[in-house]
Amino acid sequence: MADDFAPRTASAYLDPSYWDERFGKEEHYEWFKDFSHFRHLLAPLLSSSISVLEVGCGNSRLGEELLREGVAGGITCVDLSPVAVQRMLDRLAEQGTKGVEVVVADMLDLPFERESFDLVIEKGTMDVLFVDSGDPWNPNPATVDNVMKMLEGIHKVLKPEGIFVSITFGQPHFRRRFFEAPGFTWSVEWSTFGDGFHYFFYTLKKGKRSLESNDNQHTLPAAPSINMFHEELESEDYIFRTNVDEL
Repeated sequence: MADDFAPRTASAYLDPSYWDERFGKEEHYEWFKDFSHFRHLLAPLLSSSISVLEVGCGNSRLGEELLREGVAGGITCVDLSPVAVQRMLDRLAEQGTKGVEVVVADMLDLPFERESFDLVIEKGTMDVLFVDSGDPWNPNPATVDNVMKMLEGIHKVLKPEGIFVSITFGQPHFRRRFFEAPGFTWSVEWSTFGDGFHYFFYTLKKGKRSLESNDNQHTLPAAPSINMFHEELESEDYIFRTNVDEL
């Protein structure tokens, strides 16, 4: 769903009123593709006993997809928008779907105890923090602070050997500086999916960080020579800075 009135600052996206208005009109939208496009990457991380937290669920159907995959240890979906949460609760009740809890929560201040979840998933949620971030090699301090708050909260609620999955536009040479900050104990791996434009699927395994695991990661691409803004890329309705080597 393209949105002609989408805000162009990260702070606007952190205001629930934008999302309340959007989700009041919109039935369903999957940021960065639906489950079928990355099932081959996520399914191996699932089991019947794990507990899952989805950060920034919006009106996605990912929670129901995880139930269909056999996840029975508890699925919690959170969103900043009370409208999105209520509409999802209504949809689940109408379907008679049980096993998914939906909660109003801020991704920068997750209201859960330490070590509560085996798996945390965000799909496009962190990307809103990078809107108007400035130079992608040196993001502005507000962007850095917010991204670190989000990651610190996720690291806290993950169990000791839990896994964080981040599905994003963000390329490794921009995301690793955050994922590999000194306070985190997770290893960092990534894959891509998508035709034409590739999305990144990061797998961060808590307690697995080591010099060896980092050294064995994919070779980083050379620094891009051109920075371009792409608006409405893949029908997503906010601006991201995408870096390319060639036109």
